[in-house]
Amino acid sequence: MMGCSKCMKMGGATFLVLGLAYLAVDLGWWDFWGISWWTALFVVMGIAHLGSANCKDCRAIREGRKK
Repeated sequence: MMGCSKCMKMGGATFLVLGLAYLAVDLGWWDFWGISWWTALFVVMGIAHLGSANCKDCRAIREGRKK
């Protein structure tokens, strides 16, 4: 995945929060949902790709204008 540092940090933070939420569910600390982790992963990936597509720095990196 190519992107600017801002989008990479936001994506990493989002995956960390999702992972910690699923860890809490697995450990029995939190029991509120019945969705598959695949579903949550695809939703997070979709949000990340939409954000990256609308970021001017990420577009510049992908087009080779910025290194």
